Amino acid sequence: MAKETVVLDSTTRKNIESWLQGEYDDKSKEEIRKLQQQDPEELLDAFYTHLSFGTGGLRGIMGVGTNRMNPYTVRSATQGLANYIKRQASKEEAHSVVIGYDCRHHSREFAEESAKVLAANGIKVYLYQELRPVALVSFGVLYKKATAGILITASHNPPQYNGYKVYWDYGGQVLPPHDQGIIEEVEKITSNEMVQIGTLDSPLIEEIDGEIDLAYRKAVSACQLHPGDNLSKGKELAVVYTSLHGAGITTVPPALKEWGFTNLTLVEEQSTPDGDFPTVKTPNPEDHAALKLGIDTLKKTNGDLLIGTDPDTDRLGVVIMHEGEPYFFNGNEMACILFEHICRSLKQKHQFPPKPMCVKTIVTTELLRKIADHYQVSCLDVLTGFKYIGEKISQWEEEKEANVTTHHFLFGGEESYGYLIGTHVRDKDAIVSSAMVCEAALQMKFRGKTLLDLLHEIYQEHGVYREKLLSLTFEGKEGIDAMKQMMETLRKHPPQTLADQPVEIIEDYLTHQRRHVTSGTTETLTLPKSNVLRLWLADGTKVVIRPSGTEPKIKLYCGLFEKHHYGNKTAMLRAIDSCDSRLETLLSHLQALLQT
Repeated sequence: MAKETVVLDSTTRKNIESWLQGEYDDKSKEEIRKLQQQDPEELLDAFYTHLSFGTGGLRGIMGVGTNRMNPYTVRSATQGLANYIKRQASKEEAHSVVIGYDCRHHSREFAEESAKVLAANGIKVYLYQELRPVALVSFGVLYKKATAGILITASHNPPQYNGYKVYWDYGGQVLPPHDQGIIEEVEKITSNEMVQIGTLDSPLIEEIDGEIDLAYRKAVSACQLHPGDNLSKGKELAVVYTSLHGAGITTVPPALKEWGFTNLTLVEEQSTPDGDFPTVKTPNPEDHAALKLGIDTLKKTNGDLLIGTDPDTDRLGVVIMHEGEPYFFNGNEMACILFEHICRSLKQKHQFPPKPMCVKTIVTTELLRKIADHYQVSCLDVLTGFKYIGEKISQWEEEKEANVTTHHFLFGGEESYGYLIGTHVRDKDAIVSSAMVCEAALQMKFRGKTLLDLLHEIYQEHGVYREKLLSLTFEGKEGIDAMKQMMETLRKHPPQTLADQPVEIIEDYLTHQRRHVTSGTTETLTLPKSNVLRLWLADGTKVVIRPSGTEPKIKLYCGLFEKHHYGNKTAMLRAIDSCDSRLETLLSHLQALLQT
């Protein structure tokens, strides 16, 4: 069969010509000519549009082209950011930006390119000497009282990806109005000639030494709930840790040892930072296959638990051995375990602060709310994205500084394996979360039990809650169009039933409307506008459908429960199996609906 001819539209041809005729390096121009001859499909995808600077920054495949991560797209984004920063009033004498980066190919290069552009624009730069996790950039922004922060990372995406996250002076990822303001400035940078670029020897570029690391570890150490037990008995917990070739190796082991968890075995094959991630298909702790070497080490050492973090160390996976087989905790389960441990410990010690608060995203398990109610803790829903949890922390911390009676943040969690304990950062932090997992496991070990036993205790108290995520992947320009069409169709023609359960409530966060299907009555949603649909079925099941903000995927979240209290473990285990079976049926119905 003859290969279909690729037709380049006028925009694509214009973008290609701008690179061939513009001030771009010879190597990039040669790569374009090579693609013209050998891979026109790749050429189309690399140039049909400009890599979009969205509310979360940049993320894309590395390579030549306007739709790729490369020094030129990074410089343009940074010039736009610099222009926006220069428009802002500064609390300090001068504007400054903290820059960090992970283990990916070109991450250090992109960090240096960003630093050179900022310095050329008269902005002070604090550049980490070595790769560091998300938390160290968030913490560094607060510690240095910087205007903004940049982290070069593509989180747990495949090796060919890289990205560019922007943080603001409150230590969290940019929020309105700053996100849109930065996007508008970036979009104004339409040519390479509009970018100011300096050199790395600029006096405005200062490399960060160990000062921030020490201050961060001190802040994390203060989050302990059982410091005496950790220090005296922590060595009794056998912990296996893998950084999956990422930045976690620089910070997680020191933090665990500082808490007292010194019986620590590293997965040596994955401990060296490597942007190729040679031992895994994708460096994602949500992926069971990525933790195989860690499980092998767990079995070999007869360890109590395995912890794995992703390349930028904002997510973690946890595994224990149970009846001879590895048990992988999902993000919802671990969120509940951590929150229960925090609340249980604070209650035992009579140390609950006034007006305690848990914050979760709208796609995260409703079991967190049940636990919160049990301990008389408020539980707040926010949109998907940890920046919205960070926003609440910043709001409450500012109110405290102004001596306003306000909420005390206890815990933030999202189903995608991201958690935060403490207010030292404004993003998910797998470093402090790893340490708190160990603390919870140690407390259960004192009772001759495991973290899975703790999860079952939660189920026995509140009922069985089970959740599952299904992602539908779309690639290239056609994929983006298909995603848009799918969401539009779903809005116009929402399902009446799913898995034989009537849809009772439809919440559309794009139109800010909650509609009760039977009565037809509507209410206004208060959360910010977002391309999300949330359906509530007659039996209380929750279904959320949203395009990913960082990947070419539509994500389907389903959560259901059985309300009963279980007098014995056998009945509870049957309820878990029943819920899981119902989840599979529901997801298959939903997938069939969307793909017809």
